[in-house]
Amino acid sequence: MQENRADMLRPEGRIDSTSAPGFDSQIKEYLDRNPSDTLTIDLDRLTYISSAGLRVLLSASKRLSGGLTVTNVSPEIYEILDMTGFTSILNVERRLRTIDVGNCEVIGRGAVGTVYRIDPDTIVKVYESPDALEMIKNEQLRAKQAFIKGIPTAISYDAVRVGDYYGSVFELLDARTFSSVLCANPGRFEELVRKHVDVMKAIHGTEAEPGELPDSRDVYLKYLEDIGADMPADLRARLEDRFRAMPADLHLIHGDIHMKNVMLCGDEPVLIDMETLCTGNPVFDLADLFVAYKAFNEDEAGNSEAVIGLSDEMCSRVYDRTLELYLEPYAAGDRDLIHMKINTVGYVRFLYLISVFRYGGEDLVEKRIRHTLEHLRELLEELPDIPGGFAI
Repeated sequence: MQENRADMLRPEGRIDSTSAPGFDSQIKEYLDRNPSDTLTIDLDRLTYISSAGLRVLLSASKRLSGGLTVTNVSPEIYEILDMTGFTSILNVERRLRTIDVGNCEVIGRGAVGTVYRIDPDTIVKVYESPDALEMIKNEQLRAKQAFIKGIPTAISYDAVRVGDYYGSVFELLDARTFSSVLCANPGRFEELVRKHVDVMKAIHGTEAEPGELPDSRDVYLKYLEDIGADMPADLRARLEDRFRAMPADLHLIHGDIHMKNVMLCGDEPVLIDMETLCTGNPVFDLADLFVAYKAFNEDEAGNSEAVIGLSDEMCSRVYDRTLELYLEPYAAGDRDLIHMKINTVGYVRFLYLISVFRYGGEDLVEKRIRHTLEHLRELLEELPDIPGGFAI
């Protein structure tokens, strides 16, 4: 048996009546050296387990108040665990199937990964983050929550291995991102922007149950904390006060709703990348659009074209028309104030992304941080300190 990390064991070969006692002793010795109320056993290298081995797993689970997880379970061993009822008493995670995307069409690249078309009906998003498997599981959960509430959402039905990375598989019936459709068909500009606004309003008109999803206000307060020394304390305190002044709002927020995260499936929009789903005021989604279409291009021309697939000019057109349509119900005299709120919230998110992920190299990062702080101070000087903080 190999020890993988502080909370994981990896048995090899067979666990039968002959080897089961030794397996049991190794688990006990391991837990004596590494006291814990949870344990993960990776079965990737296990070829067979008998009833004697199952009894060892059951005994181990009873000793762990936090539970036992067996992961990377092959189809053959999963069948044994399922037939004997162990899948209902242990946390059992199947071994991920492996796919090859070497000859697949690339249909999109983003900050965290690449999207490939496996076949006419299926795509896979391959993540480059070491925490991708947890991201995929969270995205699957959030997508199901949105889908149940009637939001047009693509739901990942499988997690896979792609070389050294993880991927999330979707069935999307020859869908294309809004950004790729617009790039290929500029004449569809007005149609696509209106569809985009319609799907945003559908999300923002849907409510979650209390506690069902993260609160955007808390997400942004955490951003301010994570920015750390890149933001002066006095500026952070002023922003924190504004976010805390925002009223509770249970309406859904996508969290990253630019045109690359909306697919056109036939004639219908379908949302992807649901891991950021939360609740809050629409200002948070509108601020995300500001970041994607405006802020990233300010000190790095062409950024949006590289990431979203749209030119700087087209991004500005999309952003301006999106806000024009979205804000139509608001009084004309209120729109300048709303734009300032959107920009302020957007610059907070942008500063978080730049400060934490250091996009663009240190010289560009320093310039972006300096300019963003200047913008935030200017905006806060112009924004009246009114009840409701940044809510629109």
